[in-house]
Order: sequence, then structure tokens, then C-alpha cells
Amino acid sequence: METPDNLINEAAKIYKVLSNATRIKILYFLRYQENDVQVSEIVTQLGIAQPVVSKQLGILRRYQLVRNRKEGNKVFYILDDPHVVEMIDDMLNHVKHEIKGLPYPKNLY
Repeated sequence: METPDNLINEAAKIYKVLSNATRIKILYFLRYQENDVQVSEIVTQLGIAQPVVSKQLGILRRYQLVRNRKEGNKVFYILDDPHVVEMIDDMLNHVKHEIKGLPYPKNLY
């Protein structure tokens, strides 16, 4: 079955967004939060400068990986697509597998 080019192009854009370690750290942080969190909490917990966090959150929001809400001058964020973090989990498992030098399972599909 052939996948339409437009879907492949969109997938490539998402992979490009996920190629940034800071964005992955933000996604993982949000994954384990029960409620939406303020930008300042992300900054404090991850030890990343506020302008950097805000810029990366903007990119993640543009690609619908996080969503936000405003209360006055405070902005809160929450993970919008948990499937993306599962995809990152799969990649991290791949990396762990590579580091250990283990053979790949033959029955993946």
C-alpha cells in the first residue's frame, strides 16, 4: 500500500520538530504532569532559559504537540498528543538497543 506524498511530507516535518533535544525534554516533562503547567515551572524544572522554553513551546504548539491556555499574563501548557511521546519512546528503545549492540528481532511485523 502506497502512502500519499502529503502524509509523508507532514511526517517528515514532525520528525524535524522532534530532532531537537530541548523539545523532547519539554514533551517528556509535560508527559508526566497531571495538569497543565506554567512556563515558569518548565523553566525551573528543566533548567532551561525562559526565552528558549517559550520559543520551543511555540514550535511544539504550531505542530499540535502541545496546547496552551492563558490566565491573565500566565500561560499554561499540556501535552496534546501522547502518541508522539510513545514514538519517542520507541526511538529511545532503538538507541538503547544500538548502544548495547544487540541484534534486531526478526519478527517485528
